[in-house]
Amino acid sequence: MISKASAQPSPGADTSGDSYLPLHGNGGYRVRHYDLELDYKIGPNRLSAAAVITAEATQALSRFTLDFGEFRINRVLVNGKPAKYTRRGHKLNVKPAKSLPDGSEFVAEIHYVGNPRPLSGLWGDIGWDELTDGSLVASQPVGAPSWFPCNDHPADKATYRVALTTSSPYLVAVTGNLVARHSRASTTRWVFERPEPTPTYLMSVQIGRYDDIELVSGAIPGWFSHPEAAAYRISLVGDQVVASVPQRAAVPPRLRRAFSRDFGRQGQIMDALQRLFGPYPFGEYVVVVTDDDLDDPIEAQGMSIFGANHVDGRRTHERLVVHELAHQWFGNSLTVADWRHIWLNEGFATYAEWLWSEESGGQSAHSWAKAWHLRMKARPADLRLADPGVARMFDERVYKRGGLLLHALRCTVGDAVFFPLVKAWATENRHGLVTTAAFVALAERFAGRSLDAFFSLWLHKSAMPPLLVP
Repeated sequence: MISKASAQPSPGADTSGDSYLPLHGNGGYRVRHYDLELDYKIGPNRLSAAAVITAEATQALSRFTLDFGEFRINRVLVNGKPAKYTRRGHKLNVKPAKSLPDGSEFVAEIHYVGNPRPLSGLWGDIGWDELTDGSLVASQPVGAPSWFPCNDHPADKATYRVALTTSSPYLVAVTGNLVARHSRASTTRWVFERPEPTPTYLMSVQIGRYDDIELVSGAIPGWFSHPEAAAYRISLVGDQVVASVPQRAAVPPRLRRAFSRDFGRQGQIMDALQRLFGPYPFGEYVVVVTDDDLDDPIEAQGMSIFGANHVDGRRTHERLVVHELAHQWFGNSLTVADWRHIWLNEGFATYAEWLWSEESGGQSAHSWAKAWHLRMKARPADLRLADPGVARMFDERVYKRGGLLLHALRCTVGDAVFFPLVKAWATENRHGLVTTAAFVALAERFAGRSLDAFFSLWLHKSAMPPLLVP
């Protein structure tokens, strides 16, 4: 028998405790799996859906909360029984018919309908958004509740099954392996599974009139209709064996020619990053190019989304191609435990751009570092990399100073230490959660000495440290 007092959630159970975004995410439970059944009508932007969420209580619960947007809720069940619920802002408060014991597994089922739209925040509108002809999802950092009820915090990674039914002329790409596709009358039902632990903000849906393109030779033909899409091939690159990852793209027909040029080195980029960071962490890589312009590319689990403006046939934006692919290791497989560690995502992705330039015969990483060091020194010295503040999570200085830290570390410890360190960081933490302190500890382990003075300057001081000469 659970007492009334012990069944109540502890203070803050409806918050994540995140140092930057405590109101996004919830306490008292951990999600294990999301099963989403979505029926989407493109013209009226109408979503009818059911979400089945399997979770584990981390304390005795008489109620719990989910992050959720402005949909009409038709029914809520917990463990198969009707549950009471209330709405407050973007929180759905659920009271099960029977309290949930600490450590118990429970299943919440939410049926809902409405017009999905982005959520407003510090970074503009984020989440499910309509295109001129189709839809996209861009959820970083807090847009996932715009289309499904969830525990919206990066530390609560779960597996997914997403089934989406929509008009047959449209191609659907969801972050996951396509396991089934069935057409009936004028609609097609697409079913995707995401078996790797995935944070809510990295789940994405892309719907458009796209051509299905093979990105690199050796990938599986007909990717978006193939049930065995996660198969790997093995190849020898230099003196290392790397997995040849199935890679496909969804591209508007009018952009195919320019796309083939801009992404013509995709296979070499993937091979280079696998040599540097270890095996690609997912079963597939999908690139989507929307028919609309986008301010910035979008990262998702096993997927990157670019705007039409990022494709010009001149490889103008190839650094962004590298940056978004690098996020599959840093940000997606390795997910920050708290948003204040965001430099671990953006610093590594930025440095990957410089490493690819060096690898492909362009400017050396040191040349890029020198140029950006000069530019960062000219900017206000009011940002600390280890704690930039919520308003500056996506400040350019977080990206570039993060890349500069990594280059300075490379100059400090030497290539013989730095590159094995980076690979170990990616492989030892595969599909896990990471923090700044954990990276510092690993760097000191590989260096065989204290690096406290180095990291104190680069992480915790606002003034720009000098750039070492390799």
